[in-house]
Parts: sequence; structure tokens; C-alpha cells
Amino acid sequence: MSSSGSKFLLGFLAGAAVGALAGILFAPDKGSETRKVLNEKAKKIKDDLQQDLNEKIDELKDYFDENVEEVKTKASKTAQKAYNKVEAKKAEK
Repeated sequence: MSSSGSKFLLGFLAGAAVGALAGILFAPDKGSETRKVLNEKAKKIKDDLQQDLNEKIDELKDYFDENVEEVKTKASKTAQKAYNKVEAKKAEK
């Protein structure tokens, strides 16, 4: 995900949290009921953030795995070319 996409997601989640908190605080419930609802909302937000974080970690792992394999392949080809050149120079002598 791009940087602007990450910023949007963070802003969206922060806005949702503030909106949910404002709605709960202005609701005509007892204090114990409000605390219960706040705890449930906080757990939901925490779970959503954890899931998003895990998805981002998986994306990064996939990205690095793909690039590591590409670098290994290029390094192997370059090493083979160098070896072939060395062998050709030896054969010339």
C-alpha cells in the first residue's frame, strides 16, 4: 500500500474511533454501561488495527521474499558470467 493509502487508512480509523467515542459519551446510558460499550469498542478497534498490521507485515514479507529471489538469481547469473570469462582467459594462455 502506498504512503498516502496508509495515511488515509490511519486517518479513517482515527476518525471512526473519535466518532464512536463521541457517540458513546453523549448517549444517555449509565456509567457502567458506557464503560462496557467503550471497552467493547476499544477491543474492536485494537483487533482491527492488529489485523491491518498483520496484513501489512505479510505484504512486506512477500515483497522481500520476491526481491531476495530476484537478487539471488541476478547474482548467480553474474557469477556464472564472471566464471565463464575467467575460464575463457585461462584457455587463451
